[in-house]
Amino acid sequence: MIIGVPKEIKEEEYRVGLLPHGVSILREKGHSILVEKGAGEGAGIKDREYTEKGAEIVSSSKEIFQRADLVVKVKEPQPSEYNLLQEGQILFTYFHFASSRAMTEVLLERKITAVAYEMVEENGSLPLLLPMSEIAGRLGPQEGAKYLEKEYGGKGVLLSGATGVSPARVVVIGGGTVGLNSAIISSGMGAEVYILDINLDRLRYLRNILPSNVKLLYSNSENLRKVLKEADLVIGAVLIPGTKAPILLTEEDLRIMEKGTVLVDVSIDQGGCFQTSRPTTHKNPVYLKNGIVHYCVANIPSAVAKTSTYALCYATFPYLLSLTEKGIKAQEENSALKKGLCLHKGKITNRIISRVFGD
Repeated sequence: MIIGVPKEIKEEEYRVGLLPHGVSILREKGHSILVEKGAGEGAGIKDREYTEKGAEIVSSSKEIFQRADLVVKVKEPQPSEYNLLQEGQILFTYFHFASSRAMTEVLLERKITAVAYEMVEENGSLPLLLPMSEIAGRLGPQEGAKYLEKEYGGKGVLLSGATGVSPARVVVIGGGTVGLNSAIISSGMGAEVYILDINLDRLRYLRNILPSNVKLLYSNSENLRKVLKEADLVIGAVLIPGTKAPILLTEEDLRIMEKGTVLVDVSIDQGGCFQTSRPTTHKNPVYLKNGIVHYCVANIPSAVAKTSTYALCYATFPYLLSLTEKGIKAQEENSALKKGLCLHKGKITNRIISRVFGD
């Protein structure tokens, strides 16, 4: 099989879909690997590191898509890549279908076989989403702490507080992987942290593993509004696999919050969990709405592209290996990949994605 690794072209996306070590393993199994020139530079990986392992460096993404049977990426195909897609080609990447009907229609029209990282499910977990959720969760408080600075419209509050001065109050909505990691970093920085979740078993688990400066609350409108009034930083950390994120904060809720409060919407890839959220970029990460600072970067882990690339590729490679060995038939023997298979031969093959679009 010919495996192609194009350079990511989404704005400020610096990760890459395959490590040089992966190239050597695939070569040993008789596969050919094409890597676009400069594809790994954003993650600190030079072209020669790929060629030393047996990859062929090509000059354009057009050549990658023309020649590859399987294309491994990080982010969903961008509009300028649509015409490069080949019928029957396997595309293995993050898609977040719910956030783009137009992309989904193009992929169906092109009869692309789409295996989505975010939909691969094994033993009730999402192993290819997990490493990026961990990183996004850890970056949330770090970015929030930055934009609490007065210069950016924040309250001018230090997350840890100071001698004789109370620490900041961080509210984390959602106690999953993102929420847990946000709480770990926020509490480690000395903040007073509240996690809200509707799963009581999850709250019991979090109570047993998190430090005493993290408080656990059942998530309902009363508890949420109570903590929002005194929040300095609010981190939206909810996920419903394959579907749009639920709206947890409305524009009305912003009115009960103090000016300069920072919202970090980690769910923005799936449409965002705050009504007033809209995607931003690393170069222009924040905007003010009703005096509230919004940080809604759609590819948060790319800020630490080297760490993210290695974490992602360690997780994806075993599944990539299965796809290269057996092609789409791999999903017949691998239930996790079967759940990740979303589009095939012009049809939606995943029930969750089908329900999202309805028609």
